[in-house]
Amino acid sequence: MYPRLSVFLVILLALAGAARGQDSTAAHRQDSLPTHWDLQTCLDYAKKNNVQLNMLRLNVQTAQQNYLLSRANRQPTLTGSVPLTYTHSNKSVSGVIGGFQTQSSFSQSFTLSSGMTIYNGGLINNDIRQKNLEIESANLSVLQTINDITLQITQAYLAILLAKENVVYIEDLVHTSAAQVDQGKKEYEAGSIARNAYIELQAQLATDKYNLVTAQSAVRQNKVTLKQLLQLPFQDSFDIVSPDTIISKEAVTGLDSAVAIATRTRPEIKNAQLGIDISRYDLAKARAGYLPVLSASAEISTGYSNNVNDDYTRQLDNNFFQEVGLNLSIPIFTRRTVKTQVEEAKIEVANSKLSLLGTQSTLALDIEQAYINVINAQAQYDAAVEELRANQETFRIAGQELKVGASTVVDYLQQKTLYTQAFQAYIQAKYNAALSIKIYDFYMGIAVKL
Repeated sequence: MYPRLSVFLVILLALAGAARGQDSTAAHRQDSLPTHWDLQTCLDYAKKNNVQLNMLRLNVQTAQQNYLLSRANRQPTLTGSVPLTYTHSNKSVSGVIGGFQTQSSFSQSFTLSSGMTIYNGGLINNDIRQKNLEIESANLSVLQTINDITLQITQAYLAILLAKENVVYIEDLVHTSAAQVDQGKKEYEAGSIARNAYIELQAQLATDKYNLVTAQSAVRQNKVTLKQLLQLPFQDSFDIVSPDTIISKEAVTGLDSAVAIATRTRPEIKNAQLGIDISRYDLAKARAGYLPVLSASAEISTGYSNNVNDDYTRQLDNNFFQEVGLNLSIPIFTRRTVKTQVEEAKIEVANSKLSLLGTQSTLALDIEQAYINVINAQAQYDAAVEELRANQETFRIAGQELKVGASTVVDYLQQKTLYTQAFQAYIQAKYNAALSIKIYDFYMGIAVKL
């Protein structure tokens, strides 16, 4: 009983130690993450840890292995065989001795065989070149996904900045409304304002508090979106770093120049062009089926049997066998197999060309849309700045008039609502313009920075 108990305790201790080790590893990973993330940290983390990206990197490794395998097809094969045979018969008929005899025999042989393709219509060479292009294509797929993730993270990051700036602004409004309610209470108690005016100030404070809760919720939700894009584990302390300035206005590169630059540099265009070359190698490989295949083979073997009177060494020497040969295989009738493969490869080439045209057209339309977005966003930003200035001044005047009794609370609250709407429109236009600039520049290969 005691030995079994000891073994059981050892197993429990080992499992507990493993669990502690896992918890320690998870805790270490959690502690190693920063609590405040700038945009570059987000991008670097995603490039390293994104699951989809890492799966695509494994595809690159698979393509590399296929390339090495294709190159190895140039080399000869070498196979060794050492069969060992024992035969036993209980009732074999002997014509010499008569009757049934019990017989047994033992034999052994050694064989080395090799084969090599000398000519196969360029199939191996074309396959090697094709596999090399597939490595390049797999790498371009990684770059294309990095570009997509970069834009998604940038958009989510700017959404958080917008929401946080909106929170700061609404907090100021709440403080202002709270001060006005306090002042209104004093004036109401002194009989300077009517009860309905005081109630309107309280209602405005309640509205501002509600808007603050909504804005704070937007910040939390946008943080969740960014964390999902980064594929981060649960982390309460996650926050981003606000840059010193946000650029919402800059010179815009012409549309024709942007399309020309993107067509030369974007990975999706290069990948589509590679797709044509890869399909052309499929066509060349299919046409190799019309051509003869010349291969060489060689074999050496020897063996031993205990039914022979010679000793083991002499038998190995006497049974030593060598063979070298050439084989020419000529396709004569393949029941249309090769022709079908060739025609299908031609269709794939045509399909790859259409895919390139579609990719180029889609990219050009995306860039044109990004260009229009930049122009519109900057125009909206300019208009929002002017609208904010006008409403800010009007709101300032309304506040002064309210203090001296030259304006009613209703008029003041109307101006405050207009100012609030103008400021929120300004914030939205500011970050929308900044995002549109980053997207448009990114199509031309300009790195995203804040």
